[in-house]
Amino acid sequence: MKLSSSQQQGLVFVCAFLAVGIVLSTMVFPFWHLIREDVFEDVVILNNDNGTCYVETIDDVPKIIENCELNAGDEVTIKFGKDLAWADIVTP
Repeated sequence: MKLSSSQQQGLVFVCAFLAVGIVLSTMVFPFWHLIREDVFEDVVILNNDNGTCYVETIDDVPKIIENCELNAGDEVTIKFGKDLAWADIVTP
């Protein structure tokens, strides 16, 4: 199969466009930024509002724990993604 001159130029353009897109996507917004580090912390439940608990953590981002059956003042260990606003209770 022989490509015409315009088809060859189009193929070169598409390949160059894809190469630039791949390079820019890995340099400007690396994939590993999508994967957050898990943080474990012992905290005290500040409030339970109809099954939604609120806690304060060392990163100064208040965390929301859904489906929470604990009372204010209870101590628990939570797991959360760094700089995210939601957390899960960790059971030992």
